[in-house]
Amino acid sequence: MSNSAKRSHLLRSTILVSVAAASLNGYAALAQETESENAAVETRQSDDRIVVTGSRIRRDAFSADSPIEVFDADAAALQGSLDIADFLQSSTVAAGSPQVTAATSAQFVQNGGLGAETLSLRGLGANRTLVLLNGRRAGPAGVRGGVSAFDLNVIPLSAIQRVEVLKDGASSVYGSDAVAGVVNIITNNEDGGTFDAFASVPEAGAGLEFRINGSYGDSFERGRFRVTADYYRQEELAQGDRDYFQCGEAYVSNPDGTRADVVDPRTGAFACEDLLWGHVWTYDYADGFANGTTNLDYAGTKLIQYDYNGALAANGLTQIGNNHANPYWMGTPDGWYAMNQSDPLMRALTDYDHPFQDASTMVPDTERFTLFAEGEYQLTNNARLYGEALFNRRETYNNSYRQYWTYIYNSNFDFATFDVDPAAGDPRSAGWTGAQWLSPTAVTDHADSSVAIDYMRFVAGVDGQGLPFLPDWTWDASLQFSRSDGEYWNERVFDDAISPYQFSVGSCAGTVTPVRGANCVDVNWLSPSLLSGNPTPEERAFLFGEETGTTVYEQLSFEGVVSGDLFTLPAGPVGVAVGVHYRTDEITDTPGEITLANNAWGSSGAGITAGDDTTQAIFGEAVIPLLAGQPLAEELTLTVSGRYTDVESYGTGDTYKVGLNWAINDLVRLRATHGTSFRTPALFELYLADQTSFSGQRNVDPCINWQDNLDAGNITQRIASNCAADGIPDDHSGAGSSATIVTGGGLGVLEAETSESTTFGVIFTPSFINLRVAVDYFEIEMENQVDQLGANRIVSGCYNSDDFANEPLCDLFTRNPNSGNGANLITEVRDSFINVNSQINRGIDINADYFHEFGFGDLTVNSRVAIQLEDQVDLLGGNVEDTNGEAGNPELVGELNFNFVRGDWSAFWGMRYVGQTSNFDSYYDGNSSQTYLGNDVVYKLRTEAVVYHSASIAREFDTVNIRAGVSNIFDEHPPAVTTISGEYSTVGTSAFYSQYDWMGRRFYVNFSKTF
Repeated sequence: MSNSAKRSHLLRSTILVSVAAASLNGYAALAQETESENAAVETRQSDDRIVVTGSRIRRDAFSADSPIEVFDADAAALQGSLDIADFLQSSTVAAGSPQVTAATSAQFVQNGGLGAETLSLRGLGANRTLVLLNGRRAGPAGVRGGVSAFDLNVIPLSAIQRVEVLKDGASSVYGSDAVAGVVNIITNNEDGGTFDAFASVPEAGAGLEFRINGSYGDSFERGRFRVTADYYRQEELAQGDRDYFQCGEAYVSNPDGTRADVVDPRTGAFACEDLLWGHVWTYDYADGFANGTTNLDYAGTKLIQYDYNGALAANGLTQIGNNHANPYWMGTPDGWYAMNQSDPLMRALTDYDHPFQDASTMVPDTERFTLFAEGEYQLTNNARLYGEALFNRRETYNNSYRQYWTYIYNSNFDFATFDVDPAAGDPRSAGWTGAQWLSPTAVTDHADSSVAIDYMRFVAGVDGQGLPFLPDWTWDASLQFSRSDGEYWNERVFDDAISPYQFSVGSCAGTVTPVRGANCVDVNWLSPSLLSGNPTPEERAFLFGEETGTTVYEQLSFEGVVSGDLFTLPAGPVGVAVGVHYRTDEITDTPGEITLANNAWGSSGAGITAGDDTTQAIFGEAVIPLLAGQPLAEELTLTVSGRYTDVESYGTGDTYKVGLNWAINDLVRLRATHGTSFRTPALFELYLADQTSFSGQRNVDPCINWQDNLDAGNITQRIASNCAADGIPDDHSGAGSSATIVTGGGLGVLEAETSESTTFGVIFTPSFINLRVAVDYFEIEMENQVDQLGANRIVSGCYNSDDFANEPLCDLFTRNPNSGNGANLITEVRDSFINVNSQINRGIDINADYFHEFGFGDLTVNSRVAIQLEDQVDLLGGNVEDTNGEAGNPELVGELNFNFVRGDWSAFWGMRYVGQTSNFDSYYDGNSSQTYLGNDVVYKLRTEAVVYHSASIAREFDTVNIRAGVSNIFDEHPPAVTTISGEYSTVGTSAFYSQYDWMGRRFYVNFSKTF
């Protein structure tokens, strides 16, 4: 390869279309030389005009009026990215907001299921970011009822040439889902063969990532083709594989800055405070408790723990003696200790960190196989047949663990004189002398899950030039079909092995469970072996099972477009495009039999989600040159587009977009767009079958002990006043049965989302230096956003309202009456999909690139910066959430990359910046205390700015290229935060958000050969 060809290849990796758009005159020669490498090109063109992402009209490559960024797939190898999801999610177009990654979907339930990888622009959600494959809509993939977005797992990096990202709304051009922008993935169609192998090896071990692929393309007299086969493997990263994930310390400080966490005397390290195990909570009504405490009321609880390793006795703690008034529940109490968690020593010795935790998955084990083929055949001189076929299989496995528990009473419990329904969970009764209520909490690693998804997509189309009376017009008609066929497997705890036997005394032998009809087994709930995760074989067979659900999502679409020049104005031809779109979507999600029977303990029950929808649209677009070659108007172009959409499930809607592109001179270009978008609810938002889950009262109800919490500064006066106005006693304990959370679709209730998007941009291209800079302001405001609020947000929003009597959130949950069984308990929260008021997102993008030829080599520098100015959601009229600058939503992200080429050698250094965040204001909105074990401490409620460095060096030997590098050179860990504040998603001491690198320092090598 010549030096000039290498320089062209390097430029292709870095030039941003949004800044290159300014170079109409100064870089026209470069545009012609590297036409296929520059922004937004579809290579099937008959002249020097091309189709730009965000438009359907062929025009000069540098006349885009919308902000567009281009990412060359080769650039991913420079920084050690092996798949397109990792590369895009860490770029500035996405890093300013939370993304669904394989790790986040392993830790939390996410739309698309385990291992899903989606892209959310502007923080507006993946279902508001439209993904195209070679300019055509690509159907979604995933499992469970929440499938709606394209899964980046289905297309391998090896098949991609570049990715074009349109960073403003484009519903008028592409239809629904293009609210936040459009991601257009362009595949490689070059001739020749390649073999590529890539491996990334973490220094700390575990989490190895590698891929191997082969690709071949060839042209013949009337056509061409290219086929790519790819294998990818991400080995599991377990929680115990990184010290910053292993132990969830409280992470609090004394006023002098020293750590205030309790120290575990067994290790000399700060104590872990993760998931409790091997313990029993006691609610005691006996006249005398073994450790001397008397007359505990219902709100008072005590933790008892088995001494597994002798550390409790070794540290002088006193065992619960045989003189306990009612030892029925204890059997032989040797080895059990009462643990007062307010006592620093006892808290340090409480078992919080089970070995199961270290084995649980952080990044799941994933294996992908992909076959992609595309080609074209010239039917006539003016017509061409083209097609694509994509086959992908992904298998992902997740290790997990969990608690499960029951409630039991001692032998003094007398149902005959009991005057409160025990199922209500309130055992207070005057006749309860000597009674005791126990909650054993066992832990198990029987909580694994996996998915296997087969995805296929086919495209067939024909395009050409020439229509009756319009010989120079072009036309294109295509048919696309995709199918995602997935299975999701889960290990479950049977509900009918636990719930029917709570609050009961005696043996269940000889009976059968109410759902499965299984022979009942008397589970020894107070067995140390069971509580620590090792039940007997009989108990295991009775308590545990597994199930498999299936999800099928199909999409079929047809689109036809004609475009050409309508007439010519003094400034140039008026280009137009008109077209039609027809699409059907269908989903069928069938959960496993345990979930269908609502027999999974502590997990959502669900029905079959099944539904379909049909969308029809007509659209048009025009590019009107207003001025050209005039003083202060080298070019002034107006773009207008409109779309009329008819959706079967909803009705009709229309959208429009207006853009202005003004090249004042060779130095400065201005651009602006304003448009509307229209998104009807996705299938899962419409048809999701009712799912039920359960949440403890303390997790959803801000009115529990509201007077004490007001005095402590934990809630606001407004919340306290509204709780009192609702007739809730100031000492309401919240003790009793959990609240039922019901979620479901909103067919017939939901309205379509509408939005307005505005951008303003300025581009500088000084002629005296190879520098190009673009600054773009964006603002997107959505109305009637479809969302699930979450049970806590619903109830808290109700009581935090300044118009409590008319607050619509208060209509979404139900309380028991103020007297009688389970008085004042929240019984049900209806957390289905609803239309919230609005969301607004504003920010600034800054892109720049610089190129210089030195005598000893060529240097390219490029930088991207995204500044988020506002990110607010108005839930239901005045209830505003502002997350801008908080964890997961940094106000500033950026990257700076250097490429240097000399002869056959090239070198890269890249820096990725994630700005600082603070949850201080969020925490103090209703909270004023920072205490730990009764002492004043300082919480860490911020994350520092993080800079990730990567570097690589490459050498080319004729047809072989070898690159070696290091990612996260300085081994930056995710920021540590206070885990007990409730302000953060954490794993270990680490803030768990998609912006941060979870693997640590890793070394990578890439070998490629062309033939």
